[in-house]
Amino acid sequence: MPTPPAASSACPASDLTDPWLRGVAANPGAPAEVLLRLLDPAAGAARQLLCEERSLPDEVVDAVVAHPEFKVRRSLARNAHVAPAGRGRLVEDPHVMVRATVAGGPRPRPRQQRPLPDDVLVTLLTAEDSGERELLTADEIRQELIASWQVTASFRYRMRRHEHPAVRRLATGVWNMLTADEREALVNDPDPDVRGSAEYWVGAADPAGTGAVFPRPGHYRWMVLNNYALSDAVLEEALSDAEFRWSVAGNPHTPPYAVARLARDADPEVRERVAARADLDPAVWAELAEDPHERVRTRARIQPLPRTQAECRAVDHETREGAHDCLCPILEPDTEPEPDWYRACAESGEVMLRLAAAKCPTLPADLVARLAQDPHEEVRHRLASWHPLAPAGTVLAAFVARPRQRPHLLMQSRLPRTGLSGLLDHEDAEVRALAAADPTLRKPPVGLLTDPDDRVRRAAAANPRFTGEALEALLHDPATAEGAAANPGLPAARLHALLDLAGLPR
Repeated sequence: MPTPPAASSACPASDLTDPWLRGVAANPGAPAEVLLRLLDPAAGAARQLLCEERSLPDEVVDAVVAHPEFKVRRSLARNAHVAPAGRGRLVEDPHVMVRATVAGGPRPRPRQQRPLPDDVLVTLLTAEDSGERELLTADEIRQELIASWQVTASFRYRMRRHEHPAVRRLATGVWNMLTADEREALVNDPDPDVRGSAEYWVGAADPAGTGAVFPRPGHYRWMVLNNYALSDAVLEEALSDAEFRWSVAGNPHTPPYAVARLARDADPEVRERVAARADLDPAVWAELAEDPHERVRTRARIQPLPRTQAECRAVDHETREGAHDCLCPILEPDTEPEPDWYRACAESGEVMLRLAAAKCPTLPADLVARLAQDPHEEVRHRLASWHPLAPAGTVLAAFVARPRQRPHLLMQSRLPRTGLSGLLDHEDAEVRALAAADPTLRKPPVGLLTDPDDRVRRAAAANPRFTGEALEALLHDPATAEGAAANPGLPAARLHALLDLAGLPR
């Protein structure tokens, strides 16, 4: 066993207690009996780290849920490593901020949110104010929930016949998923709020409804011009102003004569948006497929007619500038293209279509394997971020090449944690830290114990290849004490001893 570099100076145990506590709180090998001691107030910042930033044994979750301090319970409520059902146990917590944190979801918000169980969502959606003055009202907590990405399209659809109107009303938000009979039922719902919400969507498709008057400035104007059926007068006013033609070009309710007019607009961005429509007349499509501007031609040609609106939406994301490294949320859509369309995209010669296929979470294993070998790097990286069957090597390559995607990829079990010796000398500290933690390294990563980046030093010191006297030396070096205390090779007795030295009660 190589000996780690000697500590630069002697350090009293009292100066090491905070690093030890933080290390033990993060130690993946620490048994529940050790972690439970860290719920004592004397643990300081390590207590928040324990409750908020790692997975927890069931016994610890039980203890946190029953903890007398609301700040401790609130930390669990925002822990992305704890299963939604575990966080959902706090849905009726006596403290309003704990309930609000359950509704708001984990922080930082993950790209792919795991939805709360149905019963937890219903409890939040139907909660009423206690009558006492509180920091947040039940309605404000509901708003937190709706904005949290934890309410999926499939949940909204399942709730279309729920007994409680506040829950039933959510179904109007997935109007495209509803059948004509289901829409009619909501339009005639006995509750006025449900009826009003349903009528809003009916009005969105009626030129005599929301779009009958030119909208006021601001986001409302953008929303109406992009999404709602417009009266003839409003449409003509929008077509006469270059500021508004791009919006109308993508509005699904824009009539064919106006679409044909916009297909000859002087602005190529307007023509490109027309080229992305699902309802193009074949003659208009053919004209755009020969457009003098390359982006317009490409957008038309990569999707020959016929094509659906869902198919067009799936491709639209890939045509946007910066799409290759976006941090957009990975959400469940309300409408999806057919599986055969995704299969055809995966086998297409068009890279934009293969990029769309790489985002389909139900793409079968044979096509996942095909896209994992795609000659276009971005297809492989997209697959790594989006598909649950992406090969480990593909995920690792994306981790190395895409720093902005790393927080998301680190949460995935598909990211390999072994076989990383070739990355120990990588120029990027985050990559070195991942490699330094590899428990299968042929020898302990001694060279990384003096790395200029503290993340790398912590990961190296936590490597279970360090044992015995070498690990003890790391525990007493201020530069490596926290990482060494997080080493899963430390036995429970030694972890208890570190907590004893820090003054935590048994």
